[in-house]
Amino acid sequence: MELTPAISSYVHKKVSSIEKYIDKNSTDVVAQVEVGKSTRHHKAGNIFRAEVHITGGSLDLYAVSELDNLYAAVDVVKDEIVHNVLQLKGKRETLARKGAEMMKNMMKGFSDNTAKVRRLANSWGMERLKFKSFKKRP
Repeated sequence: MELTPAISSYVHKKVSSIEKYIDKNSTDVVAQVEVGKSTRHHKAGNIFRAEVHITGGSLDLYAVSELDNLYAAVDVVKDEIVHNVLQLKGKRETLARKGAEMMKNMMKGFSDNTAKVRRLANSWGMERLKFKSFKKRP
């Protein structure tokens, strides 16, 4: 299959729209895009394949799609990469929030998971935190 200027510009437009989801400080991010016609003997008609592999800047994302329309395959791959980037971003934010919440609770002197806080406090050389439990009065 020959790469026409129309296909090239369409793929470039779709892949460049992913840039807004990637960290602006990362300059070493590389997107490898491969489009072509898949030859499978068990499928009838034209089957087109689109692959995107983004590496660098703490990213390693890969998506592939095989459809009967090349432009639709590129759209599906783009959507899948965007979904993966947003999912990764959410995981990082969640981990940061959990760490901040644990530190906040440790500074306040209480936590749902007091054993973890005690281990952290001991490993940091802090004096032992005292945890009291109070009984409810009738």
